[in-house]
Amino acid sequence: MALAVDAVGTGLYLPLSMVYFLAVTGLSEAEVGLLLTAATACSLVLPLLVGRIVDRVGPRPVVIAGLLLQATGYFLYLGVAGPVSLFLAALVEAVGLRVYWSSVFALIAEQADGEAKDEWFARAGMIRAAGTGAGTVLAGGLLALASRHAYQGMVLVDAVSFVVAAVIVGLFVRGARRPTRGSGGRSGDGVRQLLRNRSYLGLIAVNVLFNICTVFLAVAMPVYVVRGLHAPGWAVGAFLTVTTVVVATCTAGVTRRSRRHTSRGGAMAWGGRLWAVWCATAAAAVLLPRGPLLVGYLVLVMLLWAVAEMLHGPASNALSADAAPVGVRGTYLAAFQYSFAAADMVTPGLFGVLYGVDRVLPWVVVGCLALVASVAIRPVERRLVADS
Repeated sequence: MALAVDAVGTGLYLPLSMVYFLAVTGLSEAEVGLLLTAATACSLVLPLLVGRIVDRVGPRPVVIAGLLLQATGYFLYLGVAGPVSLFLAALVEAVGLRVYWSSVFALIAEQADGEAKDEWFARAGMIRAAGTGAGTVLAGGLLALASRHAYQGMVLVDAVSFVVAAVIVGLFVRGARRPTRGSGGRSGDGVRQLLRNRSYLGLIAVNVLFNICTVFLAVAMPVYVVRGLHAPGWAVGAFLTVTTVVVATCTAGVTRRSRRHTSRGGAMAWGGRLWAVWCATAAAAVLLPRGPLLVGYLVLVMLLWAVAEMLHGPASNALSADAAPVGVRGTYLAAFQYSFAAADMVTPGLFGVLYGVDRVLPWVVVGCLALVASVAIRPVERRLVADS
């Protein structure tokens, strides 16, 4: 329930954030974008510190703190009037976001047990996809109103949603007993232990490549569909809706079936291969004429991305959780979040540079990265299993 409330708030905020800040500050798009990027960059130092705190006190209070920090950031957004107030509010929200994501997977892993981790992470992904989709639909309605008061109402709802999520975790989620100091290592040496664990560092590095494929959907598809293929603008929303619905309803079933036939690394490898096929079929769309055939073809292309995401997401999170020693799991899983942060930072620039050369080139490069990741993950998984 807490994941759902958090996801609705996030889905409501993301499509409206830039519009809201432009409306209340009078700043340009470039100025708002740079301020938000700077705030996010300042928060990137936090995951390892948060991980050590998780190892000391457990993930539950840290998750609650992250949710309340995000709520504080949104309340501060209501008072934003210029660049300084915007940066400070965005910094508080970014810190809360980083604290939350650096601890929530440790909390999920703590609630799960053994093979059930895959299903827990699958359900978490489904809930988050459904909540984000619902929030995005609400955001579309507010955008249609084009009202500053509606945008402020959105920010207030976001703030309250994170408070509600924190209360739900506080009341209904129990923390597990902390391991003894001799069980799996000490939080104080977690970072040193992590830096010596080449297998886990390899998992983080390979997962950056997988996550580029995940982020590439939102970064590339709107520009490619509208400007590269000259398809109607409404098609982008339809494609994203299709992927959201599929991921929100089918992830658990796909995860169960994949675990019957392959390992977690095998599921990730299949996800990478499907992402490579997704890139190839998306690039081939330039050969089709504009019209219903192109739109129908792209719907099928989006389904390839959705299946790859459902194979990769739960398997990668479960593999990272199982490979992390219990006593320093918080540090390890927080470090694993750098694979997402790196992909978030790299993908927009990668797409922009390559698309400036040729509209098909980004798909070729990302498809090759997906194939590299699908090959590299199996030996990484074997080393992780051997080390455990």
